[in-house]
Parts: sequence; C-alpha cells; structure tokens
Amino acid sequence: MASAKSSRSRAPHSGASAKGNAKDAGAKFEENLNVFKSDNFDADAYVQSKCHSLNEKEIRHLCSYLVDLKRASAEEMRRSVYANYKAFIRTSKEISDLEGELSSMRNLLSTQATLVHNLAEGVHIDSLSDTPDGSATTGSLSDEVQEPSDVEKWSTEFPDFVDVLLAERRIDEALACLDEGERVVSEAKEKKTLAPAMLLSLQTTITERRQRLADQLAEAACQPSTRGAELRAAISALKKLGDGPRAHSLLLNAHYQRYQYNMQSLRPSSTSYGGAYTAALSQLVFSAIAQAASDSLAIFGKETAYTSELVMWATKQTEAFAVLVKRHALASSAAAGGLRSAAECVQIALGHCSLLEGRGLALCPVLLKLFRPSVEQALDANLKRIEESTAALAAADDWELTYPPTAGRLSGRTSAASSGMMAYQHKLSSSAHRFNSMVQDFFEDVGPLLSMQLGSKTLDGLFQVFNSYVNMLIKALPGSMEEEANFEGSGNKIVRMAETEAQQIALLANASLLADELLPRAAMKLSPLNQANYNDDSRRRPMDRQNRNPEQREWKRRLLNSVDRLKDSFCRQHALDLIFTEEGDSYLTADMYINMDGNMDEIEWFPSPIFQELYAKLNRMAGIAADMFVGRERFATLLLMRLTETVILWLSEDQTFWDDIEEGPRPLGPLGLQQFYLDMKFVMCFASQGRYLSRNLHRVVNDIISKAMAAFATTGMDPDSVLPEDDWFNEICQDAIEKLSGKPKIANGERDLNSPTASVSAQSISSVRSHGSS
Repeated sequence: MASAKSSRSRAPHSGASAKGNAKDAGAKFEENLNVFKSDNFDADAYVQSKCHSLNEKEIRHLCSYLVDLKRASAEEMRRSVYANYKAFIRTSKEISDLEGELSSMRNLLSTQATLVHNLAEGVHIDSLSDTPDGSATTGSLSDEVQEPSDVEKWSTEFPDFVDVLLAERRIDEALACLDEGERVVSEAKEKKTLAPAMLLSLQTTITERRQRLADQLAEAACQPSTRGAELRAAISALKKLGDGPRAHSLLLNAHYQRYQYNMQSLRPSSTSYGGAYTAALSQLVFSAIAQAASDSLAIFGKETAYTSELVMWATKQTEAFAVLVKRHALASSAAAGGLRSAAECVQIALGHCSLLEGRGLALCPVLLKLFRPSVEQALDANLKRIEESTAALAAADDWELTYPPTAGRLSGRTSAASSGMMAYQHKLSSSAHRFNSMVQDFFEDVGPLLSMQLGSKTLDGLFQVFNSYVNMLIKALPGSMEEEANFEGSGNKIVRMAETEAQQIALLANASLLADELLPRAAMKLSPLNQANYNDDSRRRPMDRQNRNPEQREWKRRLLNSVDRLKDSFCRQHALDLIFTEEGDSYLTADMYINMDGNMDEIEWFPSPIFQELYAKLNRMAGIAADMFVGRERFATLLLMRLTETVILWLSEDQTFWDDIEEGPRPLGPLGLQQFYLDMKFVMCFASQGRYLSRNLHRVVNDIISKAMAAFATTGMDPDSVLPEDDWFNEICQDAIEKLSGKPKIANGERDLNSPTASVSAQSISSVRSHGSS
C-alpha cells in the first residue's frame, strides 16, 4: 500500500515536470527563431558566424540542425494557421467591411471637395435674390446649390471606378476607362465644361492611375507564374499605356527568368553525355528565344528599336549558352581530341539555332565564332593522335602488304555493299592500314567543320600528318639517315628499316595509294555536293577532275608532291647503290671506255656491267611492282622511269667522268666510243620496251651521246666513220635483252614479233644515231 500510495503521490509531480519541460522546450524553440524574425537578419553573416571555425563534421551537423529547424518552423506555422483560422476569417470580413466604409467616406469627401471647388469658382445659386440692381439681401439667400452637370458627376465618380477596376485586375476595362478619361479631358478643355480645378484634378487622377496600372502590370510580368497569354496581355497593356521600351524589356526579362528557372533541373555531371546535355540546353535556350521573338513581333511589330533590342538580347543569351556548352561538353572532348563528340555537340546546337532563322534571327555565326576555338583544339588533338598512333605502328611495321582485316570497320557502308567492296580493297602495310582507318574515322562527321569554315584548316592539318608519315617512310629507306636533318616534323621517331627491294617498294605503295586515292576519296566528304558520288560502292572509279573542287585538287597535288619526295629518295638510293661500291668507288668511270682501245684482245660486244645491272634491277622491280600496284600500273611505270632518269642524269652531271673523257691524258678511242654508244642505245631499248622512255630521258641520252661524239671528234676523227650501222647495235641490244631476261629466240632464228623484246623499232635507234651524228 505504501508503495502504491507513494507511486500515486509521485504521479502528479511527474506530469507537472513533463509539462514544464515541454514549456521550456517551446520557449527555447521560440528563442531560437527570434534571430530569424529580425528585420535586419543577414543570412550570410549568420552562416559565417556559425561556420567560420567548423570542421566538415560540425558543418554537416549544422546543416542537419537547420533542416530540422526548417521542418519545425513549417509545422509551427501550420499549427498557428489552423489554431487561428476563425480569427483569420473574422478579421478578413472586418477588413472587407472597413474597405467599404472607406470607399463611402472617399465618395463623401469627393462630393465635399466638388462643392468647395464649385463655390470657389463662383457657381450661381438659384436661391439668390433677383433684385433689379443685382444685390442680394442677407435674409433672402437660398441654401440651394445648382445641380452638377453629367460631366462633373462622371469626373467625381471616375477615381473610384478606376480604383475598383485596378483592384479587380480588369486590365482591358481599366485601359478603356483611362482612355475615356483622356477623351473627357480633351473635350472639357475644348468646350470648357469643367472648372479648371476639377479639370486639373481629373488629369492628376488619370496620370496617377496610369502609373499605378503600369506598376501593376510590370509586377505581374515579373512573376514566374505569369506565362503565355497572360504575359502577352500584360505586356500589350503596358505598351498601350505608352511605356513601350519598358514593356519590351520586361517581356525579354520574363522569358529569360522562365528558362533560367527551367535550367535549374538541368545538372551536367562529369559522366553525362555531352550531346544529351547540349540538346537539352539548346531546347531550353532557343525555345525561349523563339518564343520571345514571336511575342515581340506579335506585340511590337517590326519597329527598329524593339527589333534591335531583341537581337542584342538573343545574342547575349546565345553567348551565355555557348559558354555553358563549352564548359560542360566541349572542353573535355576538345582536350581529349574527341572531334566526333565535339562536332556532334556543335551540330546539335547549330540545328536548334538554325530554326530561329525563320524568325529573322541569324545567330549561327555567333555560335560558330564561339565554338571554333574548341573545335580547332579537338581537330589539332585528333590529328596529333593519328600521327602518334601511326608512328608507333611504323616502328614495328614489317612493310608487308596485306588486305585490311575482314573484321575492320567499313565506315558508312551497308552490309549489302560490304561484300562487293572487298573486291576493291587494296593492300597496305599495318601502319598504312591504321593511318587510313583513322582518317576515315576522322571524316565521319565533318558537317560542323564545313559550316565553321574549317575545311581548309582540316585539309592542311591532314596534309601535315601525311607528310610526317612520308618522312617516316623515307627514314625506313636504308641510307636515309644522312638526310634525316632535312625532314620536317620527323623528330626522333624510330622506324623499322625496309631491307629488301620488295619492302622498299611497299613504302611507295603505301604512300601512293593513300595520296592518290584513299585520302582524296575520304576528303570528298568535305564537299557535300560531290559526296554522294563517292559514297556509292557500286561505282568505285577513279576520281574525275571535274568532281573535285579547286581546293581539293590543289590538296591532292600537295599529297602527290610529298610522295614524290619519297620516290626521289628511293631512286637516289638505288642509283647510288648501282653506281658506287660499298667502299665508295664508282662502277661508272671514264677508264672503262678509254682503256678499251689499248686492249688487243678480241672484244665480245655487250652492254657494260653497270647497265646490265640497271636492266636487271628494273626487271626485278617491275615484277614486284606488278603485284603491288594492281590497277595503278602507271605509278609503277613512272617509278621505273624516274629511277632510269636518276642514273642517266648522274652520268650526265658527273663532271669527273666528263673531264676524263674530254681532257684526260688519253683520248676516247673508236672502241670506247662504240661501247659508250652501245650502252646508251641499250638504255633506250629496254626503256622503250618497258614503256618508261620519257621525253626527258630521251633528251638526256641524246645530249650524252652528242657530248661523247664531240669529245671523240677532238682527236681529228669522224665519229660516224667508226660507228657501225644501226642494225648492228640493234642486234646486240636485242640479244642482250633476251639473254638478261632469260627469253630465248624462236627455233627458226626469227624473233617472236609479239614478245616485248621485239618491240624496239629500228626507227628509234636510227633517231638516236642521227641525233648523235648531229
């Protein structure tokens, strides 16, 4: 019992304690909120005071505390509203009644004011005495006043009527009422139907109400909830009030605030796709600009002042949009060399922006100017990546030509065309395949490059990359290390040497195929008008000159000139290998001709060994080139032509050789002249047979023969008297060609007229001799 009693005695005390704790907590909560209720509350200063010395954990705790405080405050407000709801309704009703009484008082005061004004202006009172002299007797005055006119009554009621329309936001009626007031004022001035004081009062009322309506409309236009027809109505009304510039600025600002509010939900992240972010942002920004342009045209028409402001505002928004796209989408793509990603972002933005051109806003040039540096950065980085990747493969390239991997990408081609295209695939080495593949990827999406006028820069950059690759191919030639200092952009890149003739010709196959067909075909994507002709796999034909614009023709010429450098290095190396021994001694000296006349042994007439080796080398290279230059036989022919010219030009320009022939201690004798003449005719024969007898080679050989015959003539002998007939030289040359090529004569002693060895005409040999004689 004692225990129960004790428990009961403690129960009221515990309840009181709990009630006291709740009261204390409420008081403490109210105290915590007091700091926020002050009119001078500074949020920044409050945060600084709390977070100045807090660490991360304490800041997180403070944030959590503020969130709890916000929730408690919202709950307290909800409870307060419901607890005083009846009082709120009652107060609202009293306020409404009070407004009615104030309106009545205002009417009474207006009536009193009208009366005072009328008295002040000397309004006649009907009750005045009409004595003959016009004087009034004090006791006979009447208290009746003349009844006010309709205009005066209207003027008296006008302020209240307008105030009601403004309070109820009946904009159109308020505008009509104010216009009516202006009309009444104009008529009153003309007909003098209102006293000056009342007229002034009416004018003041109209001015004040116009300003109040303008402020009301401006406030409505600035509200985020005011949209569409409501916004246009407010702006149109403000324009009708005569404040057009302000109305137009408010219209543009309203659209700006709206899309800024919508952008709050657009949060780019480091993992987000740049194209998706650009598309979403473009939709927001350019839709807002388009709607602003439509509203401006509908309300303000094509007035120059408003059109100019719209253009400047749209340009500013476009520039701000470009900054965001560059920061959140283009920057990373450009730095990483992602030309396709950067181009796609630009293409998306330009696609949305170009839709504004129908509304008279050509903003694409603004975007292009702002995006150009980022795209140029991506372009340069992408070209650099192509160069470095190709150089890395060139260091391990075995210079064996193969078809591209069947699993490789056939960009932009359908599966139906893929099988047919395989028949037209060309052989390249691994580094050239990689180079070509990366270039094809590079040109996948070049639309923005064209619109940004980067076509020339793209072609120039690609030429520089190709030129760098050609420099590496030149370095792969044996004996090219002495010329390495002449290479531009080659740096210290390591390249695997091409040891065999087949590998060295493969270098030329790589460069010539890339420059003559693959790169120009890919670059045709920079010419949209001709693009279709080169995307059709069913018509894989060489490019027609008329299908390429002058810029691309010039670009291809530069590519081929770069290949010519490789060709010259190739021919120079093989010519030197042919002419000189490993010790640096020349196989082609004047002694081999001058010393023949001192030898009493019987001579077996045959071309000199160095020209036999030249013919053998050309034959070997012709066989290799036939396999490597399928469909491009002309390039192989030009290569052999260049090599032959290089050897003969060296002979023509070797001053030591000619000094010994013309001024040596021993003159050139008849046998030496015959051997020299035979060697030159042999060159003419096999060059003509191989169809690489160029006009230049023909001219140089004739000049050499004339020079040798002139040197012989200084001995006092006639060169023609010691040279056999043409048939003799022709027979020896044909026999030499047949022996060196391994092609025997026909059994009856007649040559096969269809064989290549029988293609040298006696007329050509006669021409050589006639030139030599002259």
